[in-house]
Amino acid sequence: MDKEKERKWDRDMADVDKLLAKLPEADPYLKGDVTTRRTAAPGATTAAGPKTLRTTGSAAWLGTWARVALGLLIGIGMTQWPYTHGCGLKLIFYLIGVATVIAAGLWSSISSWRRRLGVAHVLSQVLIIWGLVLAAREILPRVGYAKAPPAGFCAAPTPPPPSTPH
Repeated sequence: MDKEKERKWDRDMADVDKLLAKLPEADPYLKGDVTTRRTAAPGATTAAGPKTLRTTGSAAWLGTWARVALGLLIGIGMTQWPYTHGCGLKLIFYLIGVATVIAAGLWSSISSWRRRLGVAHVLSQVLIIWGLVLAAREILPRVGYAKAPPAGFCAAPTPPPPSTPH
């Protein structure tokens, strides 16, 4: 009796998959078309035909891993920043680099999520967190949260000590 229930279950699920595949915005995996996905409304076309987006395949997979690798290289490279970044334009350029790490993490995270690449997605999330840590390390002391806050983004120049006659 258990085998009969399993067969009925499999048959019912196959029927559900067939019905879902008939929907206009159905998952491409259900339709058997895993290389493209609609990006426009059903029936909408452009001069070149219906709009499609590559969702799987070796090029998409490689592109996602290239995004992750690029982000990780930038994130690791930020630890080797060759200039002081305590104040002024050097600090601004450093923070732009940190924002690039976060943006690369978000970009690769979205790409890996769409392509269902779990390891790439976890690495992307780690990259986002690393970028936030780098940003917090520079910003929090300047807003008075961490110890020894400098005065604003640049410390005021200290005047020379008064000279006393001997």
